[in-house]
Amino acid sequence: HIDDFVESLRVVTPAGTLESRRLPGSGAGPSPDRMFLGSEGILGIITEAWMRVQDRPRHRASAGVRFDSVEAGVAAARAVAQAGLFPSNCRLLDPGEAMTSAGVTDGSALLVLGFESADHALDAWIARAVECCADHGGTVPEGIRSSSTEGAAGAWRNAFLRAPYGRDAMVALACIAETFETAVTWDGFAALHSGVTDTVGQALKDICGGGFMTCRFTHVYPDGPAPYFTVLAPGRRGSELEQWRDIKAAAAEAVLAHGGTITHHHAVGRDHRPWYDRQRPDLFAGALRAAKGVLDPAGVLNPGVLI
Repeated sequence: HIDDFVESLRVVTPAGTLESRRLPGSGAGPSPDRMFLGSEGILGIITEAWMRVQDRPRHRASAGVRFDSVEAGVAAARAVAQAGLFPSNCRLLDPGEAMTSAGVTDGSALLVLGFESADHALDAWIARAVECCADHGGTVPEGIRSSSTEGAAGAWRNAFLRAPYGRDAMVALACIAETFETAVTWDGFAALHSGVTDTVGQALKDICGGGFMTCRFTHVYPDGPAPYFTVLAPGRRGSELEQWRDIKAAAAEAVLAHGGTITHHHAVGRDHRPWYDRQRPDLFAGALRAAKGVLDPAGVLNPGVLI
């Protein structure tokens, strides 16, 4: 997570300026860096940051692993995430996403695997990851490659980079083309995926007369994935924002009801505030208000966000 790459911060607040100490790690109380990193501008303005950087990769390896079912792909992604291999890319695409973004037309789910290093060759790492996938029925019809720009994995990468332009074109045609994301533990994913699929499917039918939703993992952790959903549906010109508001509300309710977070990396802002208020423990809300009262007593920083 990006928070893990932050070593120290300098923050300007209405009450004064503070700077955390540069350290590789510390057990000296709660981290001030973490508090400000997640505060979305309500506590202060970050004016300087020391970041942990890595050398540019010189070695790469990638593979596109196909599965007969999403469930098998989920089990394989979990195995890779828990094997201590630390891939730079481990994105599972459901059959809809694999078809539209990676050119996989046989109904397979696709796990895009990638490894990078500035120090060493990656043959052993990618080979072990592919073995983990094979244990769950995964196949690699295009073989292991030394770059991420070839095959189905490369096709998905190119589609990912072009996605904003395609979205803008669809929006101009009065299409609903939007996304939402979450994170959940491995044991909760199946229920969340099923619940979100059913709820959003019904919302699309009721609000737009139908539509299409795909799912992929943007991140995987040893204890769970971060599912990312893409919604495409016919809109009514002039009513697109209202239609998406209602679809997003249905999706958010389903995410929260099935144990997910209202956002993994898109942040809370104002759109997610009603569901964040329900996800966040009440006592923590009080502590956050107290911190804002000390750092921003007049409440001038990003009012209405988080608290």
